[in-house]
Amino acid sequence: MEIQKMLKKYVPMTETAFYILLSLTEPRHGYGIVKHVEEITTGRLVLGSGTVYGTLTKMQKDGVITVFADEHRKTVYEITDAGKELMKAEITRIKEVHRNAIAFEGGFK
Repeated sequence: MEIQKMLKKYVPMTETAFYILLSLTEPRHGYGIVKHVEEITTGRLVLGSGTVYGTLTKMQKDGVITVFADEHRKTVYEITDAGKELMKAEITRIKEVHRNAIAFEGGFK
């Protein structure tokens, strides 16, 4: 999928998609993704296996991630270069949201 179509389809990302891709800074299997997301969100976000595997299947189809088997025949997921570009765009968007939230939070006190 071309990057512009990918950006249109994925940005803004769901929190689930964002954390799945964020956990792929190194290749991981599905359970490793679930545990990593739980760890980095200090337990706030616990992903169900159906959600994770459904999202991974969609991302693989769209070229955001690739899939391979490790030496133990476990399925391992890895982010593609296109997926990295997608994450860069989403992180830039989130930074803008954060800047604006900080700048205007006083109006809600």
